[in-house]
Amino acid sequence: MQDLIQLIQQYWRNYLFTDGYHFTGIAVTLWLLVVSIGIGFCLSVPLAVARVSKRKWLAGLVWLYTYIFRGTPLYVQLLLFYTGIYSLEIIRNHELTASFFRSGMNCTLLAFALNTCAYTTEIFAGAIKSTPYGEIEAARAYGMSWFTLYRRVILPSALRRALPYYSNEVILMLHATTVAFTATVPDILKIARDVNSATYQTFTAFGIAALLYLSISFTLVWLFRRAEQRWLAYLRPQGK
Repeated sequence: MQDLIQLIQQYWRNYLFTDGYHFTGIAVTLWLLVVSIGIGFCLSVPLAVARVSKRKWLAGLVWLYTYIFRGTPLYVQLLLFYTGIYSLEIIRNHELTASFFRSGMNCTLLAFALNTCAYTTEIFAGAIKSTPYGEIEAARAYGMSWFTLYRRVILPSALRRALPYYSNEVILMLHATTVAFTATVPDILKIARDVNSATYQTFTAFGIAALLYLSISFTLVWLFRRAEQRWLAYLRPQGK
């Protein structure tokens, strides 16, 4: 117990937010999660609309993208972005691309954003397809254009109904951030590995990391449950 207290006293700042020079631990993990989820969400909405489009070539291109990123491990995708792409001469010969792909953080965010976007696109596309036909017919009866129909009826309804499935994707993305240490990003797991190397207290070092991930997961679950209670209240059976 005394060893645990000493380890926490010595490394708690590293686990939570900084090592004195850079952001580390929870701060970096949450940054990776929020930015990748944010980018993925913004990209997935128009891609989901394209995924259910009647234009087969457009839907096919989106399907190919989601198939590739859902069919390959995130770890492999991160390695391709972090080490594979930079090995290409065309990338190294341009200052902008070379600078971007030299950064482990940039490569990690890119891999995470594209990966979660692929899963989120399929989630939202499925929700769009399951939109009750009566809602669409009612909107058309009001003379809504295609754009207005999606903006005011289909997307708001689909995004609300997709919330339980999307919450699972966010939790899985939190767990997936553990591969960020591959690109030398100082997330929670990277700090735990460093602490283990410095102290050889394996159980304590990784146990603290597990508790931090567990705390974040419970917080996210609680937030999504609150959101579901508010935005999906109309789906609950009404008492007589």
